[in-house]
Amino acid sequence: MLLARLISRIRKILLKYQSVPVHLWLDSSVSLAWIRGQPSQWAEFVANRVAVIQEHVPDAKWHHVAGTDNPADCASRGLLPLQLLNHELWWHGPAWLKQPSVMWPTTVPALDVTVDLEHRRSRCTMINIALKSTWDLIDRYSQLNRLLRITAWLKRCVSRFRSNPHPSNPHALTPEEIHESLLFWIKETQSRYFANELHAVSKGTPLPRSNPLSKLTPILGQDGILRVGGRLNHSLLDPDAKHPAILPRECSFSRLVISDVHHRTLHGGVQLMLATLRRQYWILGGRSPISSFVRRCVRCSRYRAVAARELMGQLPSSRVTPARPFLNSGVDYAGPFTLRTWRGRSARQYKSYLVVFVCFSSSAIHLELATDYTTQGFLAAYKRFTGHRGLCQTITSDCGTNLVGANAELRRMFSAASKELADLAHVLAADGTAWKFNPPGAPHFGGKWEAAVKSTKFHLRRIIGDAVLTYEEFNTLLTQIEAVLNSRPLCALSEDPDDLDVLTPAHFLIGAPLAVVPEPILIDVPVSRLSRWQLLRQFIDRFWKRWSAEYLHHLQTRNKWHQPERNVKTGDLVLVVDERTPPSKWPLARVIAVHPGADGLVRVVSVRTSTSTYKRPITKLCPLYVS
Repeated sequence: MLLARLISRIRKILLKYQSVPVHLWLDSSVSLAWIRGQPSQWAEFVANRVAVIQEHVPDAKWHHVAGTDNPADCASRGLLPLQLLNHELWWHGPAWLKQPSVMWPTTVPALDVTVDLEHRRSRCTMINIALKSTWDLIDRYSQLNRLLRITAWLKRCVSRFRSNPHPSNPHALTPEEIHESLLFWIKETQSRYFANELHAVSKGTPLPRSNPLSKLTPILGQDGILRVGGRLNHSLLDPDAKHPAILPRECSFSRLVISDVHHRTLHGGVQLMLATLRRQYWILGGRSPISSFVRRCVRCSRYRAVAARELMGQLPSSRVTPARPFLNSGVDYAGPFTLRTWRGRSARQYKSYLVVFVCFSSSAIHLELATDYTTQGFLAAYKRFTGHRGLCQTITSDCGTNLVGANAELRRMFSAASKELADLAHVLAADGTAWKFNPPGAPHFGGKWEAAVKSTKFHLRRIIGDAVLTYEEFNTLLTQIEAVLNSRPLCALSEDPDDLDVLTPAHFLIGAPLAVVPEPILIDVPVSRLSRWQLLRQFIDRFWKRWSAEYLHHLQTRNKWHQPERNVKTGDLVLVVDERTPPSKWPLARVIAVHPGADGLVRVVSVRTSTSTYKRPITKLCPLYVS
């Protein structure tokens, strides 16, 4: 670069030698490659200096000189005065320089491949030019009023940029500007969805009968908008109500219009919204797009509170398989009930609880009275139950919050993580009994024992009333109610007057109904013990045969939930139903896991709210289908 500046300065002084060719030499092949190349391909430091060199001597011819023939090396390496005095290279240059230019050396040493020439990193820039339509603007906003205001401001700016002779208004938007924006979007929508219809109506060509607009007799208004022709020209309605603007069923602008009407009618219903819309617009499809929007409204979904449902599942094998009574049982608590220590006036009153056991196969009921809500109290009732009915293979109950009539202590004892349940499970495991729980918040999973509790309370209320009984009196009453409940027919009576013997749960307990008058004792026919045993087994087999023929078929039909519904999926937004609070307070939740049954249908899911994670049946959830 110093050489280039020196030559540039000398040429400015010697003006008459401006046309003389300039030959410059350097002994660095790397520098020579830099100078001969374009500055843009080198790194920034090298590129700046190469650009300066080429600017000072643009027409110079650069050559390579060996280091031994370069006079500049004498100065850079240094010479003694005696050496400098007679140094031929310093004073006269290389010998070949005195010869014609054709005799000058032209070879340039090959560059070492390991030498870095400081190349600039290549960058590839791709430019994609796309013309954005106005529909990108309409998809940015969820409110019609905001879209119209933004459009009005843009139209005002465009007028200023086009040097409109009318002065621009620096103040707030006027109603006329908002109305012009509305007409602009109506025209844009119609030109996109009704281009053929607009062309036909403008030419006076009738539309074919298959066209959905043919029944509306469309006309082209003075503002260039496609409107309903109709038959109300002589009515007293407003012009917009006589000839409303036609809009397609599914488009962004129609959704904004429906949303605006929905909020202006204070989340009104379908009929109110349709009547309001028809005063200015005619959206194809009538009620259907409005109903679809209302179903997706989150606030309306809260108060509509339509819980999810699914096809009623199959009965478990313990309900439809013959087995010993109470081999598979369900248990539930009821109460509390007030008892007294004795029948005197000064008797102390205390609370007691009813423990209801239900047989899954025979629907037999066993009632026990527990004097407290401790683990020991339940174990005592359980031991009395197994002492009368035998050990159970499985016991099923609701999860804590669903225990009918139980207080907080009972809920805590039956919760899945309580220490008391661990003690109960340990005792039951020693007897070979497994305790199973229904999902939390799903009382309909335990309809068997819920019905037993309801039937027991039905008789208790009518017999006791406001009276306070002693333990002995109350326990005696429970035994009588148990006998009555176990003597109920398992299925409806037939219309045959000769068919008086109905199948009851008591048939599986003692071979006959409990609440009947005892028959007189007959003289036994002398038969062998084996024959008598075979006769008893024949009676029991006959009861199970009648159970399979008469009772089991009544379980075949579904009283509700007849059709499979859309499965609740992971990621769905739902409302968690809470009967203690109004729908506006129900928490929003997201489904994080589904627990399908054996048939692949989802009836239980896990949801996450803002505070915790729960496992709930779908009947306690209200899906929000807000796409």
